[in-house]
Amino acid sequence: MNPATVGLDLAKNVFHVHVADASGRTLESKRLTRRELMPYFESLPSCLIGIEACATAHNWARQLQGLGHDVRLIPPGYVKPFVRRGAKNDATDAAAICEAVTRPNMRFVPIKSREDQAFLMLHRARGLLVRQRTMAACAFRAHFELPPEIRTLT
Repeated sequence: MNPATVGLDLAKNVFHVHVADASGRTLESKRLTRRELMPYFESLPSCLIGIEACATAHNWARQLQGLGHDVRLIPPGYVKPFVRRGAKNDATDAAAICEAVTRPNMRFVPIKSREDQAFLMLHRARGLLVRQRTMAACAFRAHFELPPEIRTLT
C-alpha cells in the first residue's frame, strides 16, 4: 500500500481512517480504536493527513507530525461540502476529509503548540467564570426586586 492522502475522523474512542492513493482511489477505509491509532500511523510511510479542526485535533496533529507525516487541519465548514449525500457517519466524514485536503484552494488551520493551547484554555476558563458571575448577579438582582404585594406579606 502506497498512500498519498489520509482522512482521519476523530472521536472519543473510535476513529475512522480513509486512505487514498495519488489518483484519489480508495485503498483502505477502516475503524481504529484509540489504542490502535498511533501504531497504525507508525506503520504507514509519510503521507498527507487531513483532520477536521477541533479542540483535540491539534494534539493529534502534533503527534502525527512527530512521526514524519504532513498534517493539515481543515475547518469543519470547509469539509461539509465534500460529504456525500446519504448516510452521515464517521466513515463518510473521513472520506470527505481525505478529498478536501487535496483541493488546491483549501484553507487550513495552523496547528497550535501546547503552550498556545494552554494559554487559550486559561482565557476560556476565565470567560466561563465571568459569564457565571454575571448570571448569578442578574439572578440575585431579579430575586431582590420583588413586587410590592409580595414584600408586604413577609
